[in-house]
Amino acid sequence: MIDWLRDDHRDPSVEVAGQPLPIIIRRHARSKRLTMRMAPDGGELRITMPTWGRTRDALEFANARLGWIEQQLAKVPQQIELGDGTVLPFSGRDLTIRWQDGGPRKVRREDDVLLVGGPRDRLATRVQRWFESQALHIMRQDLTFYCERAGLAVPELRLSRAQRRWGSCTGERDSGRCIRINWRLVMAPDHVRRSVVAHEVTHLVHFDHSPAFYYLLERVFEDEISAADVWLKDKGRTLYAVFG
Repeated sequence: MIDWLRDDHRDPSVEVAGQPLPIIIRRHARSKRLTMRMAPDGGELRITMPTWGRTRDALEFANARLGWIEQQLAKVPQQIELGDGTVLPFSGRDLTIRWQDGGPRKVRREDDVLLVGGPRDRLATRVQRWFESQALHIMRQDLTFYCERAGLAVPELRLSRAQRRWGSCTGERDSGRCIRINWRLVMAPDHVRRSVVAHEVTHLVHFDHSPAFYYLLERVFEDEISAADVWLKDKGRTLYAVFG
């Protein structure tokens, strides 16, 4: 795994609408061309390039595609400020926060209302912890379900806070496999979240994206993968509008 790093210890950037947008450059031995993507929160532009590529190449690549960059920035949702009355997505439904300064600090749900007490400046932290705890519980159920369908032992599950990936499967077969799922998916519709879990369960058998992988995925996942993929492509970034 290769992390995103600032190339040559510099701070390359591209100017968009009069504002500098940081560029994070990754060199990869298997890259044959330059590719570019926007960070989910719109905070940086990420460029992957061959190992022989230069920082200058990345800058020219970005400047030649300013129109595309502006389009991607326009798609980034505005950050949601949490407070009394804020509506948050949860498993395809809406939950409304009801906050009381003197109320219990432990977050609890009553139907479509999320009751939160304690100091206002800690509200976001408490709500995020509640979402993460719910994500772990729900995704464990998803993982067990799909492992049973695939006839596999249930591996360890960990929550991820990744900025680029919805899920991952790591470790050697039969020696401590671990599946990581982005906790933000608990805010997505159920079929979207479950598609990612099913995808990673399939990787327990096929650690690639071969025809055999997709054949098994279609057998394991009970819904339409294409519909879930479209949702993630079109609306996945909205999950980063909450909790920073």
